[in-house]
Amino acid sequence: MSLIGRWRIVAMPDYVEDYRDMMEPAYIEFAVDGSGEFAFACVTGQIFGAGDGSNLAFSWQGNDETDEAQGTGWAEIQPDGSINGQICFHGGDEADFVARKQTSSTDGVIGVSVEPN
Repeated sequence: MSLIGRWRIVAMPDYVEDYRDMMEPAYIEFAVDGSGEFAFACVTGQIFGAGDGSNLAFSWQGNDETDEAQGTGWAEIQPDGSINGQICFHGGDEADFVARKQTSSTDGVIGVSVEPN
């Protein structure tokens, strides 16, 4: 199974529940050419050098609120079809995430059923 496509970030264990969707529904996306993008809370980033496969590492550049930000990250497909990963800020925090593949578009939440905590 490949990580290529758009994934809805459904959990970020180190943050309060509503943090990840502060500005828009949180997601991470990987393209065939190794590029991609992500958004959660007030953070957005462009992904570089991700590649293809069931696990990958990448670098990213973007913004955290109004400040420039950059770092690295990784993602790995789990046996249940979800992905676990981490977005690491250069000289700062590490944001763990769980994401599920998006399949259709409804109210900004795409193909995802999230159980309340």
